[in-house]
Amino acid sequence: MGKRSRRRKAGPRGPGIAGRAGGRYLTRMTDQPPAPAEAERLRILIAPDPVLRRKTRPVVAADATVVRDLIPRMLATMYAAPGIGLAAPQIGLGLRLAVIDLQRDDRREPIVLINPEIVAASAEVETREEGCLSLPDQYADVTRPRAVTVRFEGQDGVRRTIEAEGLMARCLQHEIDHLEGVLFIDRISSLRRNMILRRLAKAQREKAQA
Repeated sequence: MGKRSRRRKAGPRGPGIAGRAGGRYLTRMTDQPPAPAEAERLRILIAPDPVLRRKTRPVVAADATVVRDLIPRMLATMYAAPGIGLAAPQIGLGLRLAVIDLQRDDRREPIVLINPEIVAASAEVETREEGCLSLPDQYADVTRPRAVTVRFEGQDGVRRTIEAEGLMARCLQHEIDHLEGVLFIDRISSLRRNMILRRLAKAQREKAQA
């Protein structure tokens, strides 16, 4: 998910994110060589690349080494883009894996989501302008549940729960959509979606010719 996001309509502000499983849900990168800032960056796929439309498979124990090496590279790629979320399909992998960091107050607090699933969503909705690193410089208003509860596994294999609202809830939904082969433009009108895709295609042609 791109950094730019504007709220159009919101409900009252609640307590934000709540962690469970011992109160821990943030996955720190301090024990992951190399550090995100030093890791090799990955190429982000641009729509309408067909890989972005494929549903991912769950991460299993056999993927541990690949995932461990991949996470710092995904974070480095997300920060450099810049963005606040990146899912494995966006860098060409069909794994149920995503990284998020809202970078509030310019602080980096990455969350690594392995096999995430939305287990509850609020009836109350909110509309915000969304963007995506796979649709650079393209934005649209998207309506989603204002709050969600998400279960996932951390890098240590422990199951955790996030109860989130506002921007965090939106980012979680956006990245989990990627794992299902869904883009934010699928949640807007077909007219608006086609306009965005045409504009993106034109921008990519001009970039290639520059």
